[in-house]
Amino acid sequence: MESGNPGGLRTDTPKAPPVSVSKLGFHVVTTQDVEAIANHYETALALARSGTDGDTVFLTPHGDHHSVAIRKGEPNGRAGLGFEIDGTLEEAAEGLDGAGVSYERRSDPEPGIGEALVLQEFEGDTEITLYKKQASSGEGSVVGPRPAKLGHIASYVEDLNAGHEFYLGVLGFKWGDTIGDFFSFLRCNADHHAVNMMKSQKRAGLHHVAYEMRDFMHLKEMLDHLATMEIRMAWGPGRHGVGHNIFTYHPDPDGNFIELFTELDVIADEETGEFEPRPWHEEWPQKAKFWTPGPGAPNKWGWINPDFLDH
Repeated sequence: MESGNPGGLRTDTPKAPPVSVSKLGFHVVTTQDVEAIANHYETALALARSGTDGDTVFLTPHGDHHSVAIRKGEPNGRAGLGFEIDGTLEEAAEGLDGAGVSYERRSDPEPGIGEALVLQEFEGDTEITLYKKQASSGEGSVVGPRPAKLGHIASYVEDLNAGHEFYLGVLGFKWGDTIGDFFSFLRCNADHHAVNMMKSQKRAGLHHVAYEMRDFMHLKEMLDHLATMEIRMAWGPGRHGVGHNIFTYHPDPDGNFIELFTELDVIADEETGEFEPRPWHEEWPQKAKFWTPGPGAPNKWGWINPDFLDH
């Protein structure tokens, strides 16, 4: 089940990183058919439209102005990411300057975000927006099948080592787990992962975006809701070994995979890096590790869709 560090990946986070990210706030999707993708998020996922800006539609599951921005452009499931940060923007700018990382300071880069630092991700094709807080969407408590929150974003990358250096060394993420030398899970708060990266020389862009459900009954309610629209799962329900979350995956109209999940591992003790003990953990204490590739890592319950591990 566990192996060494076959890729020589960085697994430590500096005690004082240039930036300290605390939350994945939003993701940006570009598409030729904005209304089709926006309609999927609004009707299938039950998110609320929180605004429009030109060709862009914004949607949210909760109090933040938006968790997804859908823009006109070439189809790309991962055109941008927004992260909340600890500390001030001035402190983040000073840290980036010290690390030699280029960025722009922008006013009103997105609706609901007054000031931000904008930089390019390590491979240069994804814009990263760092900000303190979004304005309120006016949406109240989660009701019906609507997800509780945006959970994580998973992507294909050419250089997994560079990804670790960027997210751990620059943005202050912490290592969660890695399968073999090709699939890493990184976190920015107590949740097991907010960013996943799969090393690939033949694929690029989005692997999947994930929204969290409150519990298994809430997930079941969502699956029944999707069934009324004849939206069927590409994979799941199952339980991942890494992160231990119960999962389902289905495609949006552009073929981007959306994961709906619940029961993700959370950190109980940040000082020791130990995950909260739960009945499905194989060991105690549960800590970040390198998993040997095998059936138990992607799905404890059985079937593995080969497309999700094809790299």
